[in-house]
Order: sequence, then C-alpha cells, then structure tokens
Amino acid sequence: MEGIKASAVAAEVPADDSMVIGGSILPRYASGQEGKLRTSAVVIEGKEKLCMVSCDVLMLQRDILDEVCREVERTYSIPFDNILICATHTHHAPTTVTIHGYERDEVFCSRLRDAILSAVDKAIERPAEAEMYFWLGEESSVGQNSRLLLGDGTIYWAGPKDDAVRPTGPFDPELPVIWFRRSDGGTEALLFNHSTHNIGTRKLGVRSPGFYGLAAQELEEELGGAVLFLPGAFGSTHNLTLPADEMVYRIKKAVKEALSHAEPKPVSRIASVKREMEYKVRDFDEEKEDEAASYYCRKRLEDPEPVIEVFRSMRRELAPHQGETRRTWLQVLLVGDIAFVGVPGEFFTKLGLLIKRRSPFRYTYIVGLANDYIGYIPDREAFGLGGYQVWTGFHSFVAEGTGEAIVEEALSLLSELYSGRG
Repeated sequence: MEGIKASAVAAEVPADDSMVIGGSILPRYASGQEGKLRTSAVVIEGKEKLCMVSCDVLMLQRDILDEVCREVERTYSIPFDNILICATHTHHAPTTVTIHGYERDEVFCSRLRDAILSAVDKAIERPAEAEMYFWLGEESSVGQNSRLLLGDGTIYWAGPKDDAVRPTGPFDPELPVIWFRRSDGGTEALLFNHSTHNIGTRKLGVRSPGFYGLAAQELEEELGGAVLFLPGAFGSTHNLTLPADEMVYRIKKAVKEALSHAEPKPVSRIASVKREMEYKVRDFDEEKEDEAASYYCRKRLEDPEPVIEVFRSMRRELAPHQGETRRTWLQVLLVGDIAFVGVPGEFFTKLGLLIKRRSPFRYTYIVGLANDYIGYIPDREAFGLGGYQVWTGFHSFVAEGTGEAIVEEALSLLSELYSGRG
C-alpha cells in the first residue's frame, strides 16, 4: 500500500476535586492534578480507515463506548468495526464505572464522551502523508507478576508480603513501538504498549494519568506529535517496588531506545474485525467467597471490616445474576503485519502470552480494556489459586474458562484476517 495517511490528536477531559476517584475499594477524593487526563485518538487511512482511542480513565463499559463508536461511524464514516477505544487504567482519575464501594460519575463520563469525539474530529481534519516505523522494545523492570504465593497459601493483594514465596505466573516485558513519521520527518503519532497496572503518581493524592500517561505526555513534549499508551495483558502484573518518577523515566528510556532502532514497515493492508462473543456470570458459593476475602483482609489489612463489607455488598447484588449469559466485544485490528487484539477487561498475562505465541502474525499485541469492561479475566490456574483478582465482585464476575474462550476466539479472528477473509 502506497502513501498511507495518519493523524493523531489529544483532547483534555476536565475534572475537579469533587469527583470520586476510581481504583480503590472505598471512595476517595483527589486534591489537585498532575499532568492531564486525556483522550488521544489516531486515525490511520489507506484503502480503509481505522481509529484507535486511548482514554486516561480506569475502564469503560460498552453502554458508553457503543454509543460513541456509532456516533463516530455516523459522523466520520469510519466503520464501527474499525474503531477501538481503550482505557489506560489509571487509578487516579474520576470513576467511569460502578465498582467496589462507589458509582460512576456521570458528569465526568459525559465530558469523556465529548473529549473522545473532539479528538477524533480534530484528527480527521488533519490527515498527513506518513510512513510507519516499528521496533519491538523491552522494559523488564517496570512491573512484575504481582500474584505472589504467600506463606499461608493465599495470593498477595495488599498489606505486608514479607512471607512471599514466589510469583505464580509470568511477566511480559515486551514494549512494541509504532511510529508514524510524516514526510517532513516529524512525528505524527507514536504508540507504545506495555503490561503493568497503571498505578503511580509523582505527587500524593492528586488526579493523574498515572505513570504511563505521564511518560506519554513528556514524550510528546520531547518528540512532537501525539503519543498513545495502549495497555497490554496486565491483569496479573503490578509495580511493587519503584516510585512513579523512576517508572516514568524507565518507560521513556525504553520507548526512545526502541525508536532509535525503528525500521520502516510497509503497510500493505489495513483491516479490522470486531465481533460479539458470549460469556457467563459465574456461579459462586457465598460461604466460601466470604471466608476467603474475610480471612485475607483480617490478616493483612489495618482496617478490614469496611473492605469485607464492600465485597459482601457486591456479591449480594451479583447473586441474582449467577449463570446469566452476557455479550461483549472482541476485536482484532491489523496495520500492515502488526495485529492488535482488543480484549474487554483486565486480561491475565498468561492468557495474553498464549495469544501472542499462537498467533499467525509475528507481531501480535494485546490491548486490554478495549471496547468494554467485564472485570478481571483470569486463567484457570489462577481461579484455583484464588486471591483478590478472582474474589467475586463487580471487579471479577466472569465464569471460569472465560479467559481460555477469549484466547480461542481471538485466534479464530486472527486466522480469519491472516487468510484474507476478514
């Protein structure tokens, strides 16, 4: 394909101190802000148009995202199936979901919708001839498998971990960098992907795009263009040791190192498949669930009872929905020979690696929290081990085996595109 066009623009999402911050168990508020909370859109045009949007929020559900995608389709003639919208999973922005002990902020959600449309609108207005460059970088020190086996047989979530025995799963250090370079040599867009929870601010108690968002915004200042962070399969990985400032530095260094090696990649094809798939809300044993959460919280947390009650309240609301069939989105988006697999939740790293290793495309990357949010998506082994990520609640409610079903469906979509049918 000759002469693709690319354009990328970011729009700020206004927020204030009155808004509940998403990402904790109990409600909390921020005082002030560092960096910007943004929606960043890139539009790539060849024989088809693709649009990817990265939003500096915890997560987003399809009732919001379907509406936005339909509006983009109507207004800008980008097919619904060619639009991927993801959250960066910052734990330092007003809440966009009802989860744990608080409800989503509808005012902030409305502002977010407007910002997504604004970013896409401005990107559509300024298409630039561009060439795509790519390099598969690595950052192995920002994050680790955080589901540590503890001395009492439980899985680490919060509190002391001095009795940690070993990690219970893998960590994915891959950091792909995709650079759209204009004909004048300038940067139009830069995308990078990495797989760790986006938790960490330079200042305490402020709103923030998190360390990944801060890195992206500083890279923009240094390199020009728009920089988008796309979260990978991060459901089982966190940073447990580094301050935010050091994480920002290391991510920026890894991105710039990859960029220094980036080579032109021909874009012979642009394509996307977005398909609904069914999943089930799990059946659960209330007595066993309560015992697991209560034991851990009372042993590891300083003030366990309010946290225990939040989990009980979530289970009470979920109980009537046990076994219910629901539908969500799975997407594969192809730019040249680089495939992005959009999954609708906090995908465990082990599952993401399975897709990467079995994909017919050499360069395959997971984009978590894409197009919907269905909670943590653990692998079967993780269900057996237990821990916060599989305790039943609004954060974790899919039936065991959902993760493996997503892997198989993703591979089917990848094969469909690889064979030219998609």
